[in-house]
Amino acid sequence: MRAGIDARSSSTARDTDAIGSPSYEAPAATSRVPAPTTASASAPASPASYDDLVRQVLGAELGPDPRGLRIAVAFTTSQAVRHDGRRGGYRNEVLSLRLGRAVGSCAVEPGALPDGAVDDCAGAEVARLLEHPLPPVRVAALDAYLMHVRPHTPQNGALPRPLPAGSSLEKSRERARAVVELLDAGPGQTVLVVGVVNSLLEALRSRGVPYIPCDLKGGTTEWGEQVATDAHAELDHCDAVLASGMTLGNGSFEPLREHALRTGKQLVMFAQTGSAVLPYFLGAGVSAVCAEPYPFFWLDGGPGVIHRYGCAEAAL
Repeated sequence: MRAGIDARSSSTARDTDAIGSPSYEAPAATSRVPAPTTASASAPASPASYDDLVRQVLGAELGPDPRGLRIAVAFTTSQAVRHDGRRGGYRNEVLSLRLGRAVGSCAVEPGALPDGAVDDCAGAEVARLLEHPLPPVRVAALDAYLMHVRPHTPQNGALPRPLPAGSSLEKSRERARAVVELLDAGPGQTVLVVGVVNSLLEALRSRGVPYIPCDLKGGTTEWGEQVATDAHAELDHCDAVLASGMTLGNGSFEPLREHALRTGKQLVMFAQTGSAVLPYFLGAGVSAVCAEPYPFFWLDGGPGVIHRYGCAEAAL
């Protein structure tokens, strides 16, 4: 699992990109595409899959040739959290890569990145990192590139949602409300939550929406509910899916997207990991995205902003 580790063995409670899906391997590094001789004159087609999106980037179909772009700064952010009023805590670690003004990120299990991984990213061509052997590096590099070419702006379909200043828990709850508002769950409809975040479950409970909590860590929720560990075994038992962007990092995003595309179920993504990646799949299985690029809400107590795609107010 590549996400925050719960500090308890009996309960799962994360307030960032939690991961709750089967341990699929992340998409393999895409074979290098020869650099194009001329820029594409027409708009690129929507990606058919995650791998196809990587292919488009390597082929310079969405912006500058990634062979000519280098990561200036690579860093990790690690935290341990225990909120007042919550029964337990959790840990998170995030790999982030800076390309120009953009920062792309992918959460990892604390301690999972090998020594030298961050040094290997600094100064590297984006194209090389898109083919890196470590899935978190590939995802963070793709996120950085796409944030560089298509930032979260209203012109690109994103609606900013302010997060008021407050404690980490207060901001987590505010973000959770913004995420849950993107769901269109009717009476009696069950939501599969892939990546347990107690604030999200709390927001669903306040709306009377039944849910199936799922997280690779297992355990129980803040309310003593058993957490499933195999999201795909639960897909036939839900009417909508709310999933973490961390599914990009372990390769389970594509099965979720394909299921939503095949069945017409709503798939809402909340993402610190791959926040600039997921909007490319709107209308292709993904219904809405709550994107939260670096810096994340838990880094300071001041006001912040998240960006929502697919909500009624956004101009898509």
